[in-house]
Amino acid sequence: MRFIKNNARIQEQDDAALIAHYKSSGNLEALGTLYNRYMHLVFGVCLNYLKDEEQSKDAVMQIFEELVLKLKIHEVQNFKSWLHVLTRNHCLMAIRKQSKHNTVSIDDTFVENRDFVHLDMDDTKEKKLTVMEKCMETLSVEQRISVDLFYLQEKCYKEVADITGYEMVKVKSYIQNGKRNLKICIEKNSSE
Repeated sequence: MRFIKNNARIQEQDDAALIAHYKSSGNLEALGTLYNRYMHLVFGVCLNYLKDEEQSKDAVMQIFEELVLKLKIHEVQNFKSWLHVLTRNHCLMAIRKQSKHNTVSIDDTFVENRDFVHLDMDDTKEKKLTVMEKCMETLSVEQRISVDLFYLQEKCYKEVADITGYEMVKVKSYIQNGKRNLKICIEKNSSE
């Protein structure tokens, strides 16, 4: 999987120099060289999450396309770890999308089966939801809004920042701290 024809002068540059060259010139050859260095790692992460070789190959190409835009707007200090996070997030979003579209076929005889026993609604799920709602109320307003938008409404960081008007750094902080506080509260209230 090679994206761009190799050029010896560009290949010798370190990651930071290639990023700077790409940002200043928009030269896809520099980006291709940079990406080729880590493409095998990107594929490995995709395969680990997606568990499908063809889907992972597609994801590798989609991530390269994302890089064309994202690398221009993000300040990247360590390309390898930044790319790993980008890849992981891409895979998690793909899994999330896929799980939304899963359908279950119900056999007609299942519903009409005489041996089928009416089950009472599982109270544990309802209790867990009640605890979570109660714990959401304990978060600060900023954390509650950010966590709600990010996890429950499935918005990305940028969308949360756009909707709330909070700075991107603050959004990430509110989500991280809100998630931690929510977890602590849920664990505390679940044991009661």
